Parts: sequence; structure tokens; C-alpha cells
Amino acid sequence: MIVGAGPSPFTETSTSARRAAYAELAASGPVQQTVLFTGVRVWLITGHAEARELLTHPHVVKPHLDGPHLDEVPAELGAARDSHMLMRNPPDHTRLRRLVSAAFTRRRVDTLAPRIQAITDALIDDVEAAGADGSPVDLVAAFGYPLPIAVIAEMLGIPADMRDDFRTWTTIAINGSVYPADVYVDAAEHLVTYVRQLIAERRAEPADDLLSDLIAVRDGSDRLTEDELTSMVNLLLLAGFETTANLIVLGTYALLMHPAQLQLLRAEPARLPAAIEEMLRYDAPVQVAIPSVTTAPVELAGVTIPAGEVVIPVLFSANHDPARFERPTEFDIGRADAAQHIGFGHGIHHCLGAPLARLEARIAIGSLLARFPDLHLAEPDADPARSPALLVNGLTTLPVITGGHSQATSPSADRLRS
Repeated sequence: MIVGAGPSPFTETSTSARRAAYAELAASGPVQQTVLFTGVRVWLITGHAEARELLTHPHVVKPHLDGPHLDEVPAELGAARDSHMLMRNPPDHTRLRRLVSAAFTRRRVDTLAPRIQAITDALIDDVEAAGADGSPVDLVAAFGYPLPIAVIAEMLGIPADMRDDFRTWTTIAINGSVYPADVYVDAAEHLVTYVRQLIAERRAEPADDLLSDLIAVRDGSDRLTEDELTSMVNLLLLAGFETTANLIVLGTYALLMHPAQLQLLRAEPARLPAAIEEMLRYDAPVQVAIPSVTTAPVELAGVTIPAGEVVIPVLFSANHDPARFERPTEFDIGRADAAQHIGFGHGIHHCLGAPLARLEARIAIGSLLARFPDLHLAEPDADPARSPALLVNGLTTLPVITGGHSQATSPSADRLRS
């Protein structure tokens, strides 16, 4: 049976309507066939156990090319955009992940902490100045987006005067299904053209940045091809700021909507890492995993999905599965099993940038709470708007009142910033 009469969570743009649509979707069962708003027939996997199984199933593979408007995307552009590990299967995936992991190391991520803190502090200074007279400040535009854009741009050596363009191009690229084909292709072409220019510059003059490392990385005689380089940089830009921005904003929103949880975190700042895991579970910044295709019949929860079908694990629903999480609709930073979420995926395609996203969220949210002890929503009864999208989940705006500031002299404030 094809489920499709109810509202789609991907096109619902109010927070309450999106959550209601997800609840209705999950109520239809952990495995269901439906037609997306794009007109494509797919199988949605909403159960936690079923999604984990699908993400590691040997008969489920990534298509060679994926994304919106495939018929309109030139072959050369598709190769320059999709030749990365997220769109590859073993052994190609194994090779690409090994090469990229050699450049995108945990050591490199950890060394970014002081710079992330400095960027965060500067942005919070601007937020404080904007809200000094009691005016609302949009946390999305003033803080949530600029921080990860600055971080990933510095990692890749993108100059500051290009960052607004990159936000425009990547926002269209990651939400391509809701844009016309010509707009989507134009943004993708601009992005790839500029990335090629950056690569050429770094080849001529290497720098101490991730892009130079990706160009130089080798495994014996193996190295990334030109299309693999442009695709990897494209992936880092898409995954490196949009999802992290949404994690920061949605996590802050969850805390401000749950005063008891916010008070608990302020009283016990050591809970911040666990709180971020609950944010990832409760309001995941990525709604679904990248679509895959079955190469043979796959049975999940007593349902047989034929070969050749498009399957999509719905990460948001899986993280609210009552079969896995008690009281799944409640936001609880003390939840013992919050880290069992699959907000970063599962299996061989588990997000390589997860440590960076966690680090940015910890510094951003901790610093925000430390600086503004009276931070609160400007419109606490509002139903915030969300961007229509298949992949990402985020608020379009989040007006807050900073309510003064703190110099973070108390022990708890110091720990929130650390």
C-alpha cells in the first residue's frame, strides 16, 4: 500500500505541523512506500532498528549519481559534484574515505578549538551590541549561520569576501528539490567553478589548510582525482555549515523552550556534551539519510522491498521511535541513551565531520549561554517557520532577547565556555 494521503513533513513549514506530520508518518509503520513531493516513489524507513539495519544492509547501495533535477544536470557537472565517498560503495568508498580521513583528522579538528572560540566570541559581541537596547536579534542570521560558515571557510582557505556567495550557492544546492532546475544548476555550476579555481591556487601555492592537505594526500601512488577533489570540497561545504548551523540553532531553541532543562544545564555545565547528543536526537538537523537503492529484495519489519527501489532512512523519525527511546517526544538532557541516536547516520557512511559539528555546537551553545544568562525567546508563543526540504531540518529565523550579558566570572559560566 502506498501511503500518501497525509501531510509531508518535508514540505510542512511550521514547527508544530512538521512534528505532527512526522508523528502521522511513523504511525503508518516502520517501513512504508510513499510518493515524495518531488513525485518520486520511495520507501521510507522510520523505525530506529529498521533504519540502522538498512544503513548497513549488503543489498542497499548508493546510486552513482543522486540529487534533484538529474535530467537537467550536465554530466561534467554531476561528476564534479557527486564523485565523493557519500555517493560511492565499497571498494571505491573504502578508498575515498581512507584518503580523506588522512587529511581530515581528529587532530586537525581539535586544533581548531581556539579559533572556533575566537570566531564565536566575536559573533557574540555583535549579537550583544545588536540586542543592547532590548531589540530582538535573529539567532539564525547573526550567529547560527556565520559561525560554521567562517569555520569551514577557514579550513578550506576561502576568503571572507566570498562567504556570502558560498552561503547562497550551498543553501540552494542542499535544498535543491525546492528550487527550479535552472536555479539549482546555476548555483551548482558557480560552486564547482569557484572550487576548481581554489584548487588551482592551492596547487600553485599550498597553505596550512584542509584543501592543501586534500590535494597533497596520498596512499602509495593513489590520490584524489580532480572530480573527487571538487566533489569532496563540495560535500564539506554542504555538510560543514548548513547542518552545523541547524544543530546550533535548533539546540538553542530546544533549551529555550524547555526552561527546566536550561536551568539544569546552567547549574551543571558538565552536562553540555550529553545535552548536544539529546539535541541531535530530539530535533535532528538532518531529516533523512541520502537515498539508496536496493540491489535485491530486502525484508524489514516483515515487509519485502523489491530490488531496484529507492529507500530512504528517515533519521528524524528513527530518533523518535518509542520502541527505542522512552518518552521520545520529550526533550531530556539527562537521557541516558541519547547518544544512541542516528543523527549522523550509521555504518560506513557515518558522518566524517561529526567531531567537528559536536565541537562547534559545544563551543557555540556553551558560550552563548555563558554570555547571556537571561537569554530568552522574543516570541515564546510563536510557531517558528522551518525551511521546506527533504534533507535538512532548520528554522528560517529565531528572534531572541539577549537580556544583558555576563562576563562569565562564575565557575559554571566558565565551564560552559570551555
